[in-house]
Amino acid sequence: MGNGSYSWSSRSARSESFGYKTKSAREIFSQRSINNAMNPNGVDIRESRDSNEHPNSLAIILGLDVTGSMGSIPHFLVREGLPHIMQSIIDQGIPDPQLLFLAVGDHECDRSPLQVGQFESSDELLDHWLTTVYLEGGGGGNAGESYHLAWYFAGFHTSIDCFEKRKQKGLLFTIGDEPVLPDLPIRNLKNIMGPGQYANFTNVELLDKAREMYIVKHLHLMQGSNGRNTRVIDGWKQLMCDDLILIERKEDVSSVIAEEVIKNSSSNNSFIKEKEFDISTKTSTIEKESSNTSNDEMML
Repeated sequence: MGNGSYSWSSRSARSESFGYKTKSAREIFSQRSINNAMNPNGVDIRESRDSNEHPNSLAIILGLDVTGSMGSIPHFLVREGLPHIMQSIIDQGIPDPQLLFLAVGDHECDRSPLQVGQFESSDELLDHWLTTVYLEGGGGGNAGESYHLAWYFAGFHTSIDCFEKRKQKGLLFTIGDEPVLPDLPIRNLKNIMGPGQYANFTNVELLDKAREMYIVKHLHLMQGSNGRNTRVIDGWKQLMCDDLILIERKEDVSSVIAEEVIKNSSSNNSFIKEKEFDISTKTSTIEKESSNTSNDEMML
């Protein structure tokens, strides 16, 4: 996956044609159950690969909370947020972003607590996967939502060239307004992923696993009673430390994601750092040679 390019003009025309800016969330997100193409049951690996078209792929995962309180985020992304993210990243000199949409719910009570797209680069395919998400609108009165399913899938079921070839970590964002559930039991993983060998995991273990290949950020939307609950926020701070980002308005999600991708993709890119080191070394050598030449000329 990951073929094609992102065209602002093509996307704008599609938005106009499909009525993305005027239709309701229910009209755009027409799935009334999980689409088979996004069902993680039986999925082994989702891949982000380099190609002639995209030689420096950068894997980015967006884990969207699709429980009752958070359906407005996917709707905002399809209206305007997604084009803003992609265009901002590309305009800042990151030409090959490949984006994977995950949708997460509550593994303790939802029918479809995890949905999985593909890593894509083109505007058409990104729109396809985003609008194929099933807004289940579930969740329950328990201790939170299953944001750690995004960490699990990223850590165990993705293979990304940016890390495997260049030691550049991808970026993983989860977005929500609830706490994360503390555990992910074997029985739930089997129900979600299908037959296989699994273990019981804590949310800390899954976060650590995802961090092996990704810079992991959680965007906590401060809306509603849980969103502004200090106990919920403190719990996230303890878990994520500096990787927690508090957001007041859903309209800020796209700007924050774009800024984090731009900032972190350069700071953790070993290839860029090596090149910068080479340039710095060569510049220093040239300056020394120039200085020595000047001193020799003065002595003459």
